[in-house]
Amino acid sequence: MTDTPPDRLSNDPRSKFHDEAALARGIGIRFNGVEKTTVEEYCVSEGWVRMAVGRALDRRGRPITLKFNGEVVPYFLDTAAPEK
Repeated sequence: MTDTPPDRLSNDPRSKFHDEAALARGIGIRFNGVEKTTVEEYCVSEGWVRMAVGRALDRRGRPITLKFNGEVVPYFLDTAAPEK
């Protein structure tokens, strides 16, 4: 596996962008210069993240998410974090 995280990644196993090997290594996300821990899905090329909002769940038991646009910098947790 390369040291570059995928362009798009999702935590949802039903998504076609779900990559178990990348998630097993651990992914960190820096969004607009701030470390985020509630990211459910991201896309670097389109510049957005989908984050869980609060602790609310939808009727299927999944977290309610909102899509935010901005600079997305993913990195693997087993390597050094990118500079601010």
